[in-house]
Amino acid sequence: MELLKLVVRNTQRQRLRTALTVLGMAVSILAFCLLRTVVEAWYAGVEAASPNRLVCRNAVSIIFTLPLSYRQKILQVEGVTQVAYANWFGGIYIDERHFFPRMAVGPEVFFDLFPEILMPEEQLKAFHRQRNACIAGRKLIEEYGWKLGDTITLTGNIYPGEWRFVLRGIYRGATKTVDETQFFFHWDYLDESLKKQSSGRSGMVGWYAVQIRDPSRAGAISQAIDAMFKNSWAETLTETEKAFQVGFVAMTEAIVTAIRVVSFVVIGVILVILANTMAMTARERLWEYAVLKTLGFGNGFLWVLIAGESVAISLAGGLLGTLLSFPIAGVFAQRLGTLLPIFHISLQTILLNFVVSIAIGLIAALLPAWRACRVKIAEALTHVG
Repeated sequence: MELLKLVVRNTQRQRLRTALTVLGMAVSILAFCLLRTVVEAWYAGVEAASPNRLVCRNAVSIIFTLPLSYRQKILQVEGVTQVAYANWFGGIYIDERHFFPRMAVGPEVFFDLFPEILMPEEQLKAFHRQRNACIAGRKLIEEYGWKLGDTITLTGNIYPGEWRFVLRGIYRGATKTVDETQFFFHWDYLDESLKKQSSGRSGMVGWYAVQIRDPSRAGAISQAIDAMFKNSWAETLTETEKAFQVGFVAMTEAIVTAIRVVSFVVIGVILVILANTMAMTARERLWEYAVLKTLGFGNGFLWVLIAGESVAISLAGGLLGTLLSFPIAGVFAQRLGTLLPIFHISLQTILLNFVVSIAIGLIAALLPAWRACRVKIAEALTHVG
């Protein structure tokens, strides 16, 4: 207890220096926390992927479509329990800056395959009854001020024309990892319009979501599905939902790597700052350490004394930075909108902040403690005054 009091008093001897170091540490931990959260948000879709869902798409690219007739054939594969289908719509709402995912889905079983999408039963029934009905996520509702019954107009780019939808459902995620910025409408509504246009694109879907009974057989079932359509004019590539999401993230891997590098550079900078603070502190107190040695205190006591002060300053900065990260992350989440729809500080990131803070405090104390332990009593006492 006396040692703890001594550590606390030591941190208060140069209050301005300590305050500036704590502030610098807080800013660095805040930056580290936000950068780590950006990386986690980038991989949110990967982490939220269900192990009992596969994604079947065109083997050439996701931008190429597959016939709707494939659905019944996929259902016949052993181990498959249900198959849903969807199509990327694109489109523009107001202007291109107001982006959010817009998808045409087969309403029959689509939401059964995605139980993490929660919605009142009466709203789901209303969606099924109306051909041009749509469902939007909670965050879209908050951002644009929509309400049930509103007409939402999208301007088509992949599918030209003015498309009008009536909002019949608002969904929320079962967990924080569920994207609440998506927009769903009837695939039939899209397909009927394509038939009228005689575009040759009717009867086609973008991908299939395949529900399987046993996740351990995902590889074998994927191979069986792809074998059915091998050498056809539209071959398939079937993979787990997680692998499908990883494929998208891999397209921006260089950006994610750069963010990770920057986050560790930030930690390196604050380590240098804290190490410099502790070095100045130890240099000023060499004669005190010599007196302690004269009184019989060993090197272990000196090491704990210096390391304790360093860790206390580091933890104070880490705690302040972590507390500041919550309101700032909230502002970021509002600003980023649909770009990074899942943006929140996770428990893992909070724990990592404190681990990093303790590690920085200990590493920064190594050199000052080593010097204090090696200093000769007579040499240190000559510097008194």
